[in-house]
Amino acid sequence: MTFKILLQYILPHRFLSRLVYWATRWTFAPWKNWLIATIVRNYDVNMAEAAQPDPLAYQHFNAFFTRKLRPGARQADTDPAALLSPADGRISQAGAIVDGRIFQAKGQDYTAAELLGGDEAAAAPYRNGRFVTVYLSPRDYHRVHMPLAGTLKEAVHVPGRIFSVAPFAVEAIPRLFARNERLVCHFEGEHGPFVVVMVGAILVSSVATVWDGLVIPPYVPSIRRKSFASQHVALERFAEMARFNMGSTVIVLLPEGAAELDALQPQQAVRVGQRLGRRRQSTPN
Repeated sequence: MTFKILLQYILPHRFLSRLVYWATRWTFAPWKNWLIATIVRNYDVNMAEAAQPDPLAYQHFNAFFTRKLRPGARQADTDPAALLSPADGRISQAGAIVDGRIFQAKGQDYTAAELLGGDEAAAAPYRNGRFVTVYLSPRDYHRVHMPLAGTLKEAVHVPGRIFSVAPFAVEAIPRLFARNERLVCHFEGEHGPFVVVMVGAILVSSVATVWDGLVIPPYVPSIRRKSFASQHVALERFAEMARFNMGSTVIVLLPEGAAELDALQPQQAVRVGQRLGRRRQSTPN
């Protein structure tokens, strides 16, 4: 085990996350301007795409980090049957779920049931389905959009660790995505169920949704489920659904036969609205 990986196990994740949560919302101009300028410079952030292109005009770092894009900066694929990328970032892995197991990296996998908080019944439709894992870096747009149209049925806040989700950690830490704090969003689409999982990461595991606002934190000691079955939270394909208040990973699960993925490759750059595959068409009676 390398020292870099060892640190992932021994660092005080919760303390650091609370500290960074506060620091990224501090409005003291010299601090927030230095932090924003450092990220823009080191990660070559394209501010021309932002609705507010002046990086120093943001109230605090988190406002910059979760910035809106200007109209037209992202477009949904014109094929109405296209499965869309839910986020800007890079493909971590994508492909078939094999007998309930999801590929993480060479020598590493985890189960769909683990990812969904230990819910075997909820994981059953995805036993031999498809998955796409998208990693967001600090340079990326951090709002998450719907890969398909769907109605929210349940949101499940699963507590856990807050390991880094950078490639070095994904390759070395067993079952990382099934161990990190995450928000599991169950949707019902026109052609069946699908899941979008927002996986937290070290230095602020914080998620806000369009239907509930800030969901993480608070950090919870046990799994927390919230049903939306009677609330009719319906979101169109490409609509914004949530945002990360620091970087992380989005995982989409699809049932067997629901869609075919394109030839997606690890580390392939993707953008919100880009086609990742194509959903199955209804068969006429």
